Amino acid sequence: MPVKTVWTVEHACSHSADHDLSTRPADRRAGYARWLAGRDCTDCWRAQRESDDAGRAAWLEAKRAEEQQAATWWANQFRMPPLSGPERALAWGERSRHQLMTAAYRVLVAEGNLGENTWEEIEEQARAVDRAGWWIDQRDAAPGDLPELLAAATDADRSTENPHH
Repeated sequence: MPVKTVWTVEHACSHSADHDLSTRPADRRAGYARWLAGRDCTDCWRAQRESDDAGRAAWLEAKRAEEQQAATWWANQFRMPPLSGPERALAWGERSRHQLMTAAYRVLVAEGNLGENTWEEIEEQARAVDRAGWWIDQRDAAPGDLPELLAAATDADRSTENPHH
């Protein structure tokens, strides 16, 4: 009598399901059926994954809101002008600017040897660059490169309405 190909598995979620294991070698079917028994059935696994995705999306939304609040507070505190660009890019640009500026301050001033006066000049240059897309493009830049990046910014990255340049 050949080794069976369809195995009824009682899953960890307590659901029972028939699994066609004919594509597996005969000597590996029992072990695979045992492995399946330690897992949720396909429907429960999918439901859990979708729930995890929803939870992950909610977590990400909360984290972005928290970062946005910090970026808004920081921009007000350090008199950073509002950014310009498409509506969908503004918040992302503000978060990118905040993250790069605070990381650059830490690297260049707090941990480095750049003086506060020189940092204030860098802040002034940063105020002049108000195109959200520029800050988004720099989001993965090394914080220590900020002075050079700001120096390389073009007039297209600065608003003519910006009184800071």
